[in-house]
Amino acid sequence: MIRKIYILLFVGAMTLTLGCEEEFLDTVPTDSISEESALSSPDNMELVLNGLHRMMYGQNQLTGGTSSRSGESHFIPMFDAVGGNIIHSSPGNGWMTSDLKWQSHVNSSATTGFNLWFQRYHFVATSSAIIDKVAASDFTVTPQLNNILGQSHAYRAWAYYRLITTFSKGYLIGDPATDPGVPLQLDQGTPYTSGPRGTVQQVYDQMEIDIDKAIAYLKEASPAANKSHISLNAAYGIKARIALSKGDWETAADNAELARSGYPLLDEDGWLSGFNTYDLSEVIWGGKVIETETNYFQSYFYYVAFSFNGSQNRSNPKLISKELYDKLPATDYRTKAWLPLAPNTNPAASNGQGGSYESDPNYDDKASFDAAKAAIIEKYGATKGHNTHPYMNVKFQLKNPGSIDPDDVIYMRSSEMVLIEAEAKAMMDDVTGAQDALAILGEKRDSAFDKSIFTTKELLMEEIKWQRRVELWGEGFSYHDNIRWDEGLDQSNSGASEVLYQDGFMQPKPSINDKWIFKIPQQEIDSNPNMTEADQN
Repeated sequence: MIRKIYILLFVGAMTLTLGCEEEFLDTVPTDSISEESALSSPDNMELVLNGLHRMMYGQNQLTGGTSSRSGESHFIPMFDAVGGNIIHSSPGNGWMTSDLKWQSHVNSSATTGFNLWFQRYHFVATSSAIIDKVAASDFTVTPQLNNILGQSHAYRAWAYYRLITTFSKGYLIGDPATDPGVPLQLDQGTPYTSGPRGTVQQVYDQMEIDIDKAIAYLKEASPAANKSHISLNAAYGIKARIALSKGDWETAADNAELARSGYPLLDEDGWLSGFNTYDLSEVIWGGKVIETETNYFQSYFYYVAFSFNGSQNRSNPKLISKELYDKLPATDYRTKAWLPLAPNTNPAASNGQGGSYESDPNYDDKASFDAAKAAIIEKYGATKGHNTHPYMNVKFQLKNPGSIDPDDVIYMRSSEMVLIEAEAKAMMDDVTGAQDALAILGEKRDSAFDKSIFTTKELLMEEIKWQRRVELWGEGFSYHDNIRWDEGLDQSNSGASEVLYQDGFMQPKPSINDKWIFKIPQQEIDSNPNMTEADQN
């Protein structure tokens, strides 16, 4: 019953934005639509999938009556807060402070972990319902039906990828055959009456089955309607991510190359344009946020964009690590995405240097301090109430700066795929192949890039890690990257405040530190008859 209600809500949510498809709902009272009706035809199944596309980024009331974690709009910046790549300059209004302090994900009652678990299992349940319905029906095989099945299998693989890499020990640093994974729910049960925890290996096996089926269906499917839908390229990208996380290097490299085909890397103007639209050439998969579905003060840009007119940004511009940024050569145009000499204008800045030229070591007089802030406000369209801070980010910019207007959320770019290919080839000791892959990105960003200086696997990996942290800054990869690389946190030279960051300032590497594993939500432990406290991470 719970799952049926959620499928209805998925369908109902889409009536706000769909035109001709509303006719289906016009013929049946909204409060009496059954799952059978919602899945009664391929056209109606597309409506359900549209609900998943929106749930990727949007506010919803499916998570225990709260909409305080709006899908990937929240989880992408959250993973970079926990992973230490997005640095907060002050507590701001409190959003994600518990995440960066390493207080939230180690708490089984925390809202973030609960929502992450609950929402991803709704993707699993809804995808499974579609897959099972098609299997039990005699629908004619058409490109449309193949598209529906392809996206459903891809969503299920993606959801389990999010779950297993977050709530279980990393594949490469543990024993996948025996380490506890997450419950495998392939029938039509509800999220909180699922089975026991499968092993990490069992979950990976299912992800690989699903993503291979997705690719097979999408090869024979109608094209993706837009980039919010999972295309064949996006499915290849999901497969590349799964393979990279388990050290299946050849599969990762091959599928990353397939995923980026047809999605050319951005030039300088494109890269510096703000990452606010999925129409950018290298965006493979993203959420098209329209005005009627905006997240407002739960949107992705509320957490990451300097000029978003919300209290989180006005008081807390987000920073890149000083240590990371200072390695950028002057010939790399990505230097323009962060402002190392922005004045520290917030008296409540956590580094204790904010408020005036007298406390900011970069300025000697009030006139130059004030002029520097005014120039940034004017150039990037923020309000006078926005504070600035050294090493602040302007990588993410609103189309309408100084507003709370919605902008798109990017899930996958071809730059990531290039870096997956480079990493996988380096790990296979294919130095030449890794150099060539790395050069695809490096030469596009840095006019003086020289691939030939990376002559060993070790030198290649050092560069690849640095490139990922710069290129993908703010896009949610640092937490899982650290687990895959078995690297701990050390913010000593980053510019982060130890007073603010507390436990998140320094953490031992994941292989010896189970705090890198999110706690399973207590509601799952309490409600799932197949799990007990002994199953808690």
